[in-house]
Order: sequence, then C-alpha cells, then structure tokens
Amino acid sequence: MDVHLRELRYFVTVAEELNVTRAAERLFVSQPALSKQLRVLERQLGFGLFERVPSGMALTRQGEALLPVARDLLARWAVGVEEVRAAGPTGTLVIGMQTAVGRGLQQAALRRFRERLPGWEVSLRLVGWDDTSGGLADGSSDVAFIWLPVPPGVRTYVVATERRGVAMPADHPLAGLAEVPFPALRDEPFIALPTVAGPLRDFWLALDARDDEPVVGVTANTPEEVFEAVTSGLGVVLVAEGNAELYSRPGLAYRPVTGLPPGELAIAWREGDRRPQVVAFIDALRQVATKV
Repeated sequence: MDVHLRELRYFVTVAEELNVTRAAERLFVSQPALSKQLRVLERQLGFGLFERVPSGMALTRQGEALLPVARDLLARWAVGVEEVRAAGPTGTLVIGMQTAVGRGLQQAALRRFRERLPGWEVSLRLVGWDDTSGGLADGSSDVAFIWLPVPPGVRTYVVATERRGVAMPADHPLAGLAEVPFPALRDEPFIALPTVAGPLRDFWLALDARDDEPVVGVTANTPEEVFEAVTSGLGVVLVAEGNAELYSRPGLAYRPVTGLPPGELAIAWREGDRRPQVVAFIDALRQVATKV
C-alpha cells in the first residue's frame, strides 16, 4: 500500500476542520480535488475515515485511530528531513520552482547567498503544479519561487510583477495583432493547469476577468506539456511576460493581452522560518530584485 504524505496531510486537515470547504481553503486546493483524494485514501486503506452526522461530518472510529498516527508520521518526516539536511558540514538550501525563473534573479541571488554562507550547497527542485506551495507545505523545499496566489502559512516577497499575455500557434488569426484584447480570447480553448492547482489554475484561466466558464481544451501538468499542446494547435495559454521569453520556441507566438491585471512572481517561505540559510537567501534576493 503506497500512501503519500500529501494524502495524510489532507486527512489531518479535514479531521481538524471537519469541513471539506474550510480544509480545502487551508490546503489551497479545490474542494472536488480534496474530496477525490480522501476517497482515494479510503480505498487504499479499505475503510472509511469520515461519516455524515446532523452537524456535518465526523471521524469514524478508524479515522479517530488513524489521526494521531498520521500526525506523528508527518511530524517525524519534517524532523527527519531537517536532520538529513544538517548532516553535512554546512548544509543544502533547497529551492522549489514550478517554472523556470530567469529574469536575472536566480543566478545573481545565488552568488550573493554563497558570499554570505560559503560552503553551502544549493539544490534546485522542480515542483509540480499540484503543489501550489512549491514544496513548502511538506518541507521538501526551504524556499520557493511561485506565482501568486499562495496557500496560507506562507510568507512572500514579490520579485516581479508582469502583464499577462497569450501564447498561441504562430499562424493563429490573433497573432497578427500587436496586443490582444481579452474578450477576443473568450471562446478560445485554453490549456489549463490541473484542477488540484485550485486558485492558481483559476488565475491563469483569467477567471478574475470572466463572467463565463472558460473552454478548457487540454489539462497540462508541466510547462513542456503546455507549450507542446499550444504548438500542436490544441489551445492557447496565458503566460507572464517574462516567461514568454524563457519558453520561446519555433511555431509559437506571444502577444500581450489587454484587460487583465498582471501576474506576480514571488519568493516564498514558511511562516516563522528564521533559519539562517533561509534569511540569507531572502535577503540576497531582495537586494537583487531592487536592481532588476
């Protein structure tokens, strides 16, 4: 039986809230996605964890028995990860990323970080869009470059604010425009992030500027899948201005979109995390970001 830590974290949060909607908000995932993961966990375990009661929902006897075990496993994993990272003579700073960063930020910040903490290693970790915290929630990342909005319990410093544009096949009729008004895209099929990305998925579908439901042509799990789908003519996708340059490729056109608020790229860290390596990297990035 392969039960993932994320599933246990979902279970613990729902057990604490006894309300799927509130738990989904805490976890920064959609309610349907959270409910689906709970059902998957119950099928793997072979018994139910929650039951319906007049007041809403309650833990079953098996759920009550599992709760302290799950909490203990999550706590022990967090402690164990920190002990392993500290096992070397210095340590390793793990930086989570959902997409390439570029923009002259990462390399310059790393140089300043190494000047402040010589001997420290840096590990760059690609995190899927199903984890909107960039690996902060489960402790697999120390800091993370992520696009806002972010889950609760996470502090952020915005390093880039960029207008949103649209990536589309180079022969698309709208590619002849210098700028694309957002209403012109309403009927276009969009390449979407997975539903578990919740509000982040909604932002890149521009639900903040819609009064209708978007047409989703394809759901993609990685940047490579996104742009492969676009160049194959399966849909268009909103991207930040800086990412348009990072992911430029033959057969792809990028045009700025009018009528949308900008996207915000931030460095994020866990609330209350004052470890020297985290503070050093945040400070280095602040210094770099002010000069970009």
